[in-house]
Amino acid sequence: MNINALLVRQFNLPSIPKVVALLLNELDRPEVDLKKVNQLIGTDPALTTQILRLANSDFFKLGGQINSVSEALALLNLSLVRTMAQEAAQIASVKAVPGINLQRFWDYSLNVARVSRALARVVKLNQQAAFTCGLIHAIGELAMHLAMPEATALLSERFDPFDMRRAQSERNTFGYCYATVGAGFARMWHFPDAMVDALEHQYAPFENNVYEPLAGVIHLASWRARGKEARMNERALAVTFPGTVGLALGLDIDMVLQQDPFDWAAHA
Repeated sequence: MNINALLVRQFNLPSIPKVVALLLNELDRPEVDLKKVNQLIGTDPALTTQILRLANSDFFKLGGQINSVSEALALLNLSLVRTMAQEAAQIASVKAVPGINLQRFWDYSLNVARVSRALARVVKLNQQAAFTCGLIHAIGELAMHLAMPEATALLSERFDPFDMRRAQSERNTFGYCYATVGAGFARMWHFPDAMVDALEHQYAPFENNVYEPLAGVIHLASWRARGKEARMNERALAVTFPGTVGLALGLDIDMVLQQDPFDWAAHA
């Protein structure tokens, strides 16, 4: 499918059923705990995407300025958040996207978000923006699976959706990858420019005179999380470490790996 045709399609990205249920329960309380609402939405890529889309819409005239769930909640009426959660409840499912294990996708995305935030702290970037961008960095993958289930399934026979080589294989097959798709939607939804650029260039952060540090952070966090998914040992990680990206940000492999307590030695 041509990427322009893909970007004009309407998608309902599925949310985590348990998170939606807990969110609705909290929103029905007489005194809503905004911190808890923020924490719940911030674990769900679909809810995070939707609330950023609302907050950056033309209605609020702040398009391109809202980077995080907490910033969005400060702007939005809770009735809008409740409506969003109720709509999400109707499509919340662990089997809503052909060819994707959604529980694995949600866990992986949250892992990327947490590592992105940690790396952003080290290199002194906006930590909230990094967490958000890490959480939603692969929504383009869901969109591609929803739009082209047969073609993506065929590709998955060679490269798992969480394989480090997935983006390159998508570019070879379709002429674009999940990063391009996610950035295309983010641009249409008036997300902050730095976030759009990070999503678009996460695959190759510093090629073709592009320099968006947040893209480098997402790239390293994604490498880190995909290595965990593949259960790579330390030697395999060393071979695949994107050294040029790390060098540009002043980060070596040890600095990236120590951002997560996962016991790599257990898989050596």
